[in-house]
Amino acid sequence: MTLAARALTQLATWPDLTEVEPSCGIGHALASAHGEIAHFHSDRDVDLHLTARAIRRFEEHLTGASAVRLVPGSQWVTLHLDVAADIDLLMTLVSLALQAHQAWPVPGDGPRTRCNDQHSEALPHGNLS
Repeated sequence: MTLAARALTQLATWPDLTEVEPSCGIGHALASAHGEIAHFHSDRDVDLHLTARAIRRFEEHLTGASAVRLVPGSQWVTLHLDVAADIDLLMTLVSLALQAHQAWPVPGDGPRTRCNDQHSEALPHGNLS
């Protein structure tokens, strides 16, 4: 079983998440009552809707994680799952995303945006600007 499949199976048991058809049409998605939280696009890549506010708040930590990729202006982050510890990071970030979505709408987040799978300008680790 791939790391993404393991993570999806584990997250699908969380009471606040439901498996849904991804709005981008690619892969699998999990949503809360407040909207889509995660898109599993491949055996290794997961887009996570953190919200702009959460990304700004935790930017230093996100850019310090080698598994995380940021796209300028996106409310989503991409996690590349290479090792089992990346699943732990994903679980933590999904919990953060759920909290961020409970506060929706928040100033500065604007309308909901597409996931990063639809963007080609993902920045390498540690380079947000």
